Amino acid sequence: MRVAIFAETFLPKWDGIANTTCRLLEHLERRGVESLMFAPEGAPAVYAATPIIGEPCFPLPFYPELKLAQPRHGLGEELAEFAPDVVHLINPALMGIAGLRRAKELGVPVVASYHTDIPGYLEKYNLQLFREFVWTGFRWIHNQADLNVCPTPWIQEQLRKQGFERVDIWGRGVDCELFNPSKRTHEWRERLTDGNPGAPLLVFAGRLALEKRIDVLRPVLDEVPAVRLAILGDGPEREHLEEMFAGTPTVFTGKLDGEDLAAAYAAGDIFTFPGENETFGNVVQEAMASGLPCLVAAHSGLRDRVRNGVDGFQFEPGNSAQLATLVRWLLTDIGFRENLAANALDFARSQTWEANLDGLLGRYEELIAHTRTTGTRAMNAGY
Repeated sequence: MRVAIFAETFLPKWDGIANTTCRLLEHLERRGVESLMFAPEGAPAVYAATPIIGEPCFPLPFYPELKLAQPRHGLGEELAEFAPDVVHLINPALMGIAGLRRAKELGVPVVASYHTDIPGYLEKYNLQLFREFVWTGFRWIHNQADLNVCPTPWIQEQLRKQGFERVDIWGRGVDCELFNPSKRTHEWRERLTDGNPGAPLLVFAGRLALEKRIDVLRPVLDEVPAVRLAILGDGPEREHLEEMFAGTPTVFTGKLDGEDLAAAYAAGDIFTFPGENETFGNVVQEAMASGLPCLVAAHSGLRDRVRNGVDGFQFEPGNSAQLATLVRWLLTDIGFRENLAANALDFARSQTWEANLDGLLGRYEELIAHTRTTGTRAMNAGY
């Protein structure tokens, strides 16, 4: 099997999409699958065993950290020379349109994966006038794919309401060897509590961006004065957030990865995530794998991750008072909190990348077999 991938975003920008794409490329190498990827320029020339062809790109005006690629004329020749059996469009936009067109010319089946709630982001940046235009563009691209995949059933339902066709689930795994409670150390507890290791510690992880709604955490520190907060990550809102949280028991760590990130998760008591536009939330599964109960906003793909009263709770989006009540409850009822943490850990350990990605490869193989048997791309045959 030969797989060509068109990724709208990749390294050096690190986010949930890059994390998932890296895992996919690593898995393709382990399974002996030949692959080629087209990505924005600046990406490494090779990742795992996959050669990467960089394309010129420009920053999205309202979100400069996200760059859109401008595919070159010669891209089609490079793809034809590789002769893929299937093409995967990751979060397709301009690069995805180029990949879709070339795949059609070659008669190759197309999988398109939906990763980012750009229409939801537009509201956060006061650009809601463009929301329907963006949905129309996404719908047009995705409905030309033979198979669309998204991370959770809740997102699947939202896409279907928007008129997306042939939508299936491609979930996410978590590395439970890296992220686990054994990574808890006194040194990281000291660091994240600013020298107060006996104080209860809330943890947030993610890009420090407007859509993550980190501001929702600020009133919690007033409502529950004994608690401390560690904010793991970096991003365009960091300076503003440091001003907002000035004078509170909050530690900003900057970007963490690898063992440092694992140790930071494990040092906490409760994971909090107020973002309302997550399609999945890799950081939540990483926190669960680290043995933390999770409190998350109820309007996102996280609705399918965190089970109320089982491994955490969902709170009304933007409702700091409700979040503070949940924090106070879990800090008071230690036994209940430990039970939630144990359930979170059990759930995370059932979410392996291997099974998740083998399932995706299985879908690739089904589409390839259908195309070879019928001589027709699956979408044209009502697959």
